[in-house]
Amino acid sequence: MAKKASERIHYYQNADGAVISTVGRNVFEKDGLYFKDIDGSGEVTAVNDWRRPAKERAEAYVKTLTIKEKIAQLFISDWRMGKYLDQGDGQEGKVQPTLDEAGVLDEGEFRGKTIFGEQHLPGTSTLLKDWFNRHLILRANPTPEDMTDYLNQLHAVAEECEHFIPVSVASNSRNEHGDAVFGMNDASGVFPAWPGTMGIAAAVKGDSMKVVEEFSECIRDCWNAAGLKKGYMYMADTATDPRWQRTFGTFGEDTELIGEIFETMIPIVQGSKEGVTPDGVAMTVKHFPGGGARENGFDPHYKMGQWNVYQTEGSLEKYHLPPFQTAINCKASSIMPYYAKPAKEKSVVQKDMEGEDLTFLPYGFAFNKPFIDGLLRKQMGFQGYINSDTGILHNMSWGVEMLDLPERIGFAVQHSGVDLVSGLFDNEAGMEAYLRGQNDYYEKHELPEGFEKEDLILTEEAIDRAVSRTLTEMFELGMFENPYRDPKKATETVEKKQYWKQAMDAHRKSVTLLKNKEVLPLQAEQFQTKKIYAEAFCKDEETAKRATDKLKEVLGNVAFTDVPEEADYAILTLSPESGAYFNATPGFLELEICDTKTVCNVDDMGRPTEETHEETTLYGVKRIQQIAEGVHSNQGKVIMNINFTLPWELGQVEPYADAITAGFNTHLEATLDVLFGRFSPVGKMPITLPKNDAVIAVDKDGVCISPNDVPGYAKDQYLPESMKDENGKAYAYRDTEGNYYELNFGLRY
Repeated sequence: MAKKASERIHYYQNADGAVISTVGRNVFEKDGLYFKDIDGSGEVTAVNDWRRPAKERAEAYVKTLTIKEKIAQLFISDWRMGKYLDQGDGQEGKVQPTLDEAGVLDEGEFRGKTIFGEQHLPGTSTLLKDWFNRHLILRANPTPEDMTDYLNQLHAVAEECEHFIPVSVASNSRNEHGDAVFGMNDASGVFPAWPGTMGIAAAVKGDSMKVVEEFSECIRDCWNAAGLKKGYMYMADTATDPRWQRTFGTFGEDTELIGEIFETMIPIVQGSKEGVTPDGVAMTVKHFPGGGARENGFDPHYKMGQWNVYQTEGSLEKYHLPPFQTAINCKASSIMPYYAKPAKEKSVVQKDMEGEDLTFLPYGFAFNKPFIDGLLRKQMGFQGYINSDTGILHNMSWGVEMLDLPERIGFAVQHSGVDLVSGLFDNEAGMEAYLRGQNDYYEKHELPEGFEKEDLILTEEAIDRAVSRTLTEMFELGMFENPYRDPKKATETVEKKQYWKQAMDAHRKSVTLLKNKEVLPLQAEQFQTKKIYAEAFCKDEETAKRATDKLKEVLGNVAFTDVPEEADYAILTLSPESGAYFNATPGFLELEICDTKTVCNVDDMGRPTEETHEETTLYGVKRIQQIAEGVHSNQGKVIMNINFTLPWELGQVEPYADAITAGFNTHLEATLDVLFGRFSPVGKMPITLPKNDAVIAVDKDGVCISPNDVPGYAKDQYLPESMKDENGKAYAYRDTEGNYYELNFGLRY
């Protein structure tokens, strides 16, 4: 069998200059320096000369590439990976694996559906050599060695083309602990695993920005070592609507803190304060202008959530835009607009950066020129490229459903200024959008009402603009000269003890102490002589049984009892779940920790109806009171750890606990370190927990009593005086000890 690409790499070192690596591309020498023949000319052209600025090289290259090659650069889509074909691609269909000429698995053709649309795809070699696509999204969770081998093979195939462009493979975040979630954190458990992003925020609030510094350096080093050079990360969205399912992927509701995190993170991950470097990883910050302003939690992955609502004056400028401004100031390489469109009829006037009324057009933000070309580029000063969210041309084309596929491409790229369209490889439709400007298409076909021909066709000028921007990133990352990485070194980097230790330290710092009736810290010596009731509660019975076994294993050699009335301590872990952001629930996303709770349905307009259904966020939760009463009858104590992926309502569980800790996809071992006093808690809440259903109630017209576009800590000012307590508070949950579980709350030992 032929050697892997990783075994065929040749390196050329320029003194005080670029390192050049190649498998099969021509490298020539001139004046004692080495150059790669990128454009196939065999000369030191502006494209091939690594001494020139990246932007200059990119703009020169688009003049060399064919129109077919350039149009292929406009699209990025999920791709399958060798022996990991069945991992996390969100596709329904059949793949027939084949081997390419080098004996490398080439995945074979695929025909089927994805959550973003339907597609018929070739094998990898055909995609790269015949279609000439160069932007892929990796959803699989391979080992570092397999990942690097795979990425090296992609570049080696790309080298066989007349014009060489390396393959830019993007990924969602891979460095957080927890279940892999398609479209958010596509992988888990291979790279050093930190707490969830809300846990990072909790740790930073209680400790220092050093947590982010270490987190960012770990990402940069591990990703770069593996050859993974582009991250769809992180979310700069401020969590303002508590029912938004994607809250778990944010850094919480503190707009200022989110900005500070990005100010620290971006230069470290990308490699410098001036942008990406050959040792850096390009960041795509999402989801402009902020996805938190949901309408009662409905997500724009489905039709009911297609609107961003701004009910309060100045909310966009005050709460949602500042983190993106920080990202822009820090030279974020790319920004991703959200699927949603602004709801003019449901919003109050918002101001732009110049104090003028912001124009609300009824188009998804990737199609919304006032937001993309006007607000983001001209007013906020963004200089990078726009990478759309996945699926805007097909299943999530909110506001432009009346346009056909080529028109949607033209409207996004030509009109509003998107540079890279995520979803499917729509090369043919992209070519059609270009040809319609050459063949007088609209002299024979009717224009969609309200649109101009110039906004729907693709000109070569717009194509060159978009492609030069994405090529600039690749030149800046050093991918044209040195795209290859050593698989063994990738493994060594990912396995660095330093990173795993720092990650575990962050887990400990993320643990937030919410309640403590003189129970914690536990004394390990005394604990060994006590009887312990231990149980994990999850969304379903089977998962709960596995989690309970894990809890008992980690607690170790203690005297367990299955009878609460015999227990001196009950250790209960609660891992609620609610909804999925790709699919709407029959009603509003449920936040109460509950089991078979009867709740209202909603109609197509998101308004409550008289019809009902049942929701469960935690299986068996009704037994918690019984367990607590049994333990308390023995003068025992009940200790709970609650995992927060959403701002849960705690009224069904908190009153029965003597001590509560909050985790954010935090390692169980780190939580126990806090419970037993091996680490003193420092975490602070990054979100405010709603008191009950009343403070997030939705009226018959679909309007929430507390505005969707304002963070939890600020909602009190909009709630009726009749709902406020003696301290003027209405929104935040107040426990039996009188503490409010709001932003920045956290007890100490």
